[in-house]
Amino acid sequence: MAYRFHQFVISDGMLAAIRRYVEQGIAPGHFLTAVIDNDLKEAVSRADDDNMANLPAFVGYFYNEAPGGCWGSPDSRRAWLARPEFTRMREADGNPV
Repeated sequence: MAYRFHQFVISDGMLAAIRRYVEQGIAPGHFLTAVIDNDLKEAVSRADDDNMANLPAFVGYFYNEAPGGCWGSPDSRRAWLARPEFTRMREADGNPV
């Protein structure tokens, strides 16, 4: 189900990528990485037309729905991905840490 923030919407596919990052520690693509890092210039340069038109929804989602420690800077993103529970999940799946 898409996420709505005012008149802006995050598509189901992008919302799934956000949830994989937040819940499983799976690194997102370039656009979401820029959003998570709070890098507006990079997010705008990486956005496709749909994500560009709905950029406020991504900010709204992370601000209102996501755990505060998972976004806001590159250091926050790296620390989130390095959480022990995510490292264990990747190891159990046979994926590199």
